[in-house]
Amino acid sequence: MAEESVGTVLLAGAANLAIAIAKVVAGLLSGSTALLAEAAHSVADTMNQAFLLTALHRSRKPADARHPFGYGMERYFWSLLAAVGILVLGAGFSIAEGLRALINPEPIASLGLIYTVLAVSAIFEGTSWLRAVRQVRREARHEGVPALTHLRNAEPAVKTVAFEDTAALIGLLIAAVGVTLSVVTGQHLWDGVASIGIGVLLIVVAFTLGRDNKAMLIGRALPEDVQQRIRAIINDTPGIDSVLELLSLRLAPDQVLVVATVDLADMQTTGAAIEQLAERVDFEVRRNYPMVRHLYLDPTPGISPDPSSRR
Repeated sequence: MAEESVGTVLLAGAANLAIAIAKVVAGLLSGSTALLAEAAHSVADTMNQAFLLTALHRSRKPADARHPFGYGMERYFWSLLAAVGILVLGAGFSIAEGLRALINPEPIASLGLIYTVLAVSAIFEGTSWLRAVRQVRREARHEGVPALTHLRNAEPAVKTVAFEDTAALIGLLIAAVGVTLSVVTGQHLWDGVASIGIGVLLIVVAFTLGRDNKAMLIGRALPEDVQQRIRAIINDTPGIDSVLELLSLRLAPDQVLVVATVDLADMQTTGAAIEQLAERVDFEVRRNYPMVRHLYLDPTPGISPDPSSRR
C-alpha cells in the first residue's frame, strides 16, 4: 500500500506542478482573478505533495527505544501541515485576490487561452483524481467496507490527494463559470466572486483534512463494529470466559494497537497456559485483521463461587 501511495502522490505532484505553471502564465496574460486563484490552489497542492512524500518516507522508520511503536503517526502530522498549506496559501490568496477584484474589477482578455488551460488542467487533475479514487476503492474492497467509510481512515497521503483533486476539479468549474459570466454579462465582478468561491471551497477542504488528522494525532479508536468483531474473536477463544474491556488505538492506517482485559475461565491457569492462550488470540485476531500489529492481553482469573453460599 505504501508503494502505491508514493506513486499516487508523485503523479499528483507532477500534475499540479504542470498545471500551476500553466495557470500562472494564463492568469497573468488574461488578467483573470479566478484563474490566478486556481494557480495559487495548484501551487499549494504542489508544495503539499512534498509534505506527503515526507510523511510516507519518515513513517517507514523502524521502531526504536524512543518510539517503541514506530513512526506511523508522522503521516498524520505532515498531512496536517498539508491542510494548513491549503488554508494559508490556497484559500488565503484566493479570497484576497477575489476581494481585490471586487473592489477594482478589470476586463478579461485571452478567453480562448483561459478555456484551454482550464480544459487541460481538468484532464491532468482528473487523471490524478482517478488514481487516488481507484486506490481507495481497491483498499475498501480488500477490507470489505464501503469506499466512503474506508476513506475516513485511509492512508493520509492518498486521502489528501483525493480531497485536493476533488476540490481542484470543482474549483476549475467555479473558475469557468466565473469567467463566462464576466464575459457574457459584462460584469467583471463575477471573476472576483468565483475567486472567493474557490477560497471558501479550500477552507472547507482544509478544515475537513485538519479535523481528521487532529483526531488521529490525539488518538482514534477502531470503528465500533470492528471492535465488536475483535471482541467476539477473543471471547470465543477457549479458556476465556469474557472480555471485560477492549481498547484500540490507530498508530497508522495499517497499524493498530489493541489491549484487552479478559476474564479467564479457569482461575488455576498457569503462566505457560496463559502464554499459549495469548498466542492463540493473537493469531486469530491478526488472521482476520492484519492491521492489528500489537495485541496485549490483561488476564484476570475468574472468581470462584463463595463456598458459604452452597447449602
